Amino acid sequence: MFEHPHKNGLFSKQIWTLWKTFANGHERPLYKEFIEMKKTVLVTGASSGIGKATAILLAQNGYNVYGAARKTEKMEDLKTYGITSIGLDLTKDQSIVACVNQIFNEVGKIDILVNNAGFGSSGAMEDVSMEDAKYQLEVNLFGAARLIQLVLPKMRENEYGKIINISSIGGKIAFPLSGWYHASKFALEGLSDSLRMEVKQFGIDVIVIEPGGIKSEWADVATKNLVQTSGNTVYKTMAAKMAQANVNDKFPEPIVIAKLVKESVEAKCPKTRYSGGHMAKPILAIRKIVSDKLMDKIIMSQMKG
Repeated sequence: MFEHPHKNGLFSKQIWTLWKTFANGHERPLYKEFIEMKKTVLVTGASSGIGKATAILLAQNGYNVYGAARKTEKMEDLKTYGITSIGLDLTKDQSIVACVNQIFNEVGKIDILVNNAGFGSSGAMEDVSMEDAKYQLEVNLFGAARLIQLVLPKMRENEYGKIINISSIGGKIAFPLSGWYHASKFALEGLSDSLRMEVKQFGIDVIVIEPGGIKSEWADVATKNLVQTSGNTVYKTMAAKMAQANVNDKFPEPIVIAKLVKESVEAKCPKTRYSGGHMAKPILAIRKIVSDKLMDKIIMSQMKG
């Protein structure tokens, strides 16, 4: 009836012994101790797309999952998977601190942080307001960084931790009309590289996930934002081409990236970066071997016709 949890590397032999005791109907109070010994995960942006898929997949595989997002009403269905939902606004420090403290108060730790929350503020550099640009960085970069600051002390204390930052192929290559989005993702990549070297000594892994095209609400929101911002300016022709290119009907489902997150979490020696999704691997491979100017020509060639 009960699968041996030790097979997938999630639990130690001691936890397996505890699990058997509980499963056999002895010592029901041990259930609380069992929950505390499971790996606890905080997934941000869990109301849709990659975040929701990741939260569900990890919960289905024995993790104690907290899903956080601004729109808590969109996480009601997560309860059926045993996921605890928390309201989180990454632009408000009070909200970030409250989110982390709630988990610490309930289970005493966060073993794995999946910084997934983010959005794309599209539009020409000339058209995007500085207010919108700053908001983009608050959510995609500073909010993620603040969460990292708050979870690190417990991770160091436990000599274990996984910090997974969901970046993008847009953290390695830039397309026109998305300058501030790319700025946030390039910065997240650099932050991750620096952090990885700082915390390795404490048994903490820092991992970057670089999705390509994925079917989600994110692309639709970014496209709508692009048209509103630059659809009637001198950049309108380019904006129309980009909007057409962003149609994601043929993109893979978010589960593709969720599986990469699970793989990175369960790897004894995880890679520093994982990539997946539409055109992710070929685009990243091309970026490594061509010059900046040739890369520009390749990208802009897609804007013609």
